[in-house]
Amino acid sequence: MTFTRRQFLGSALPVGALALTAYAGSSTGLLAKDASAAPPAMPDRTVVLAGDSILLKPQAYADLLQSLLQKHDQANDFYLKGGAVTELEAKFSALLGKEDTVMLPTGTLANHIAVRLLCGDARHALVQEESHLYRDEADSVPILSGINLVPLATGKAAPTLEEMKAAIDRAEIGPYPIKVGAIALESPVRRADGATVPPELIADIATIARAKGIGMHLDGARLLLMSGMPGFDPKRYCAPFDTVYVSLYKYLNAPYGGVLSGPKALMDKARQMRHIFGGTLLHGWQAALPALDALDGFTERFAAVRTAGDRLLDRLNKTSGFKVRRVEHGSNIAFVDISAKRLAGLEERLKRADIHIQKVLGDSLELTFNESLLRQSTDELVAAFAGG
Repeated sequence: MTFTRRQFLGSALPVGALALTAYAGSSTGLLAKDASAAPPAMPDRTVVLAGDSILLKPQAYADLLQSLLQKHDQANDFYLKGGAVTELEAKFSALLGKEDTVMLPTGTLANHIAVRLLCGDARHALVQEESHLYRDEADSVPILSGINLVPLATGKAAPTLEEMKAAIDRAEIGPYPIKVGAIALESPVRRADGATVPPELIADIATIARAKGIGMHLDGARLLLMSGMPGFDPKRYCAPFDTVYVSLYKYLNAPYGGVLSGPKALMDKARQMRHIFGGTLLHGWQAALPALDALDGFTERFAAVRTAGDRLLDRLNKTSGFKVRRVEHGSNIAFVDISAKRLAGLEERLKRADIHIQKVLGDSLELTFNESLLRQSTDELVAAFAGG
């Protein structure tokens, strides 16, 4: 039986055990600069090795909003225009290197609008079979926009260049040619254990797409979790794509929402489509403010998470009874095979050390790294895993 992240968050631990008692995601001063040394005193030492972020309890979230409102006296927006929403949109435009950005209530809507606008009348889009767009959006794109989603790369994070070329040829060559309107790529791919699409492959696919007039969309819901990967830069990674979606709630502490970035003329149309689909909320500042706050310094903080995660995996792999399996082109997920001796009492040891994990399936444990990893040193984490 597969034990999903949602099941873990819903049943393995009460929400209160996962939540922050004080907001620790917005200040690098709360993070250990050298995770191999003892970190400074912190309001919360809880480490949760599951999920891309830690949930806030309702009261902690209300306290966070109150503290942010004291710093942003012009936060209010009206139908997603002005205040914190406009400020957030501008910040993402600069971060991703796009002309304009539109805030949307859900990632499902962001992906849908992007593919619809890029396709235009050419209602044929190529997607990964393991993508959120194909597997988790209830056929919204074909049902509501009449666009045929053609899945590629079954069981893999990304199609090869040859697979992409063949899919385009199948559509465009024959007695009844079909124009491909868009190529949508998700990266990192949650259903592929957070594997990312290499920038070299993206560049090659984009070259073909440009030559054939095919639009390129990036479902980058978890894009910033690539921070710290060798050579990663958000603007450079997003450059081959016409449109880019990034989630606000998966790791930027917002309660909902996402942003879609791209050319201004296209984003003007995206605002119109947002309204047509019923997504123009009266206010979005409640999501925009926490995302604005968390976005400041996030890439630097998550680069530190990556360094600490690599150090932990290296140490565990050198400890008897643990064997680390890394994900190729991985973002923030890895797996550890654990011997029967080390498994004995593991959950209890970790709980005593205020470290929480997903359910161990057989002898394998999935570790997902987030900013809570920096609350304890590598020595402390390894000692808790290894026991006496």
